[in-house]
Amino acid sequence: MEIRMEKLTKIFISKDKKEVRAVDNVDLTIPTGKLIGLLGPSGCGKSTTLYLIAGLLRQTEGHIYFDEDEVSEMPPEKRGIGLVFQNYALYPHMTVRENILFPLQNLKVEKEEAKQRTYEMAELVGLQEMLDRKPKELSGGQQQRVAIARALVKKPRVLLLDEPLSNLDARLRLQTREEIKRIQRETGITTVFVTHDQEEAMSISDEIVVMKDGLIQQMGEPQDVYDFPTNLFVAKFLGNPQINVFDGEIKNKKIYIDDMIVSETKFPDQKIIIGIRPEGFNIDAEEKSQLVFDVNLVETIGRDTTLIIDMPGQEAGLLDKKSFKVIVDASYRIGSGHKVHFTVKPDKMHLFDLNGELLK
Repeated sequence: MEIRMEKLTKIFISKDKKEVRAVDNVDLTIPTGKLIGLLGPSGCGKSTTLYLIAGLLRQTEGHIYFDEDEVSEMPPEKRGIGLVFQNYALYPHMTVRENILFPLQNLKVEKEEAKQRTYEMAELVGLQEMLDRKPKELSGGQQQRVAIARALVKKPRVLLLDEPLSNLDARLRLQTREEIKRIQRETGITTVFVTHDQEEAMSISDEIVVMKDGLIQQMGEPQDVYDFPTNLFVAKFLGNPQINVFDGEIKNKKIYIDDMIVSETKFPDQKIIIGIRPEGFNIDAEEKSQLVFDVNLVETIGRDTTLIIDMPGQEAGLLDKKSFKVIVDASYRIGSGHKVHFTVKPDKMHLFDLNGELLK
């Protein structure tokens, strides 16, 4: 089922009587059967958007459609949504079976059908052997899967997940996000997944929506958004390690960092911001490149080596020097203090104006 938002706006009034536009005139279409990640820093409006879809909040302006049905004024229980919170919200005195069954009892589903659907959902999330356990006897990841099964047992039109993995440790987070993706694929249900973790969103989403200050910054397939950010905010938000950012300048069709020529360009002369991904550097073995840096620290982890380099133009001896990172193949034997010549991969470099908008 397709979810469509038109001019969706949610305004809160702060304690000092000022308007806060948590969601600001958003137009967004979530395709049928896709898993979409709403991504952004705290306060960007992603959870508010989810609660508007769910009906837990009422929009100030705009409209929400499920396929051709407008649900903008419809109460949550009539929208046909399954909602999973970050704290699972399981009933501790009930077994896994009873937790999953509970929504069907409220809907007065016939007993045998409810029993069958409960088992099917437990089987879907891999907990059919744990139906008689209480939540306290399960790991965090297993509890989260019970919450997903309980949300799905109603056969909702939409599955909404609000930071579902934030309470799990790193290992369980990895396992559970793979489970969420598998479950979504097997059910084919349209799913909206809210997270502040860019790696989490990129790993399981069919498309991601990057938000800031209630506005959509960019939407697309995760790798496309990573490779082709529309502004500096998106470029900096996606990627670990973060994209390297330099003050630069275009002079006579050449791009400069400090007084070093990086490459050529079609753009006119101007001051710019240059973003280069850590993996966007090549080592120039012939040492002909003007882009030369002294390596400060070296971190080698398996196949890759990370070079930590002080930003150009800083005075020696500063205690709070800013640095940037370069990732190269571990076969290069580069040590601390080495002077290295680099070239830049054109597809890993992005040029922005001083307002952070991509040069076009």
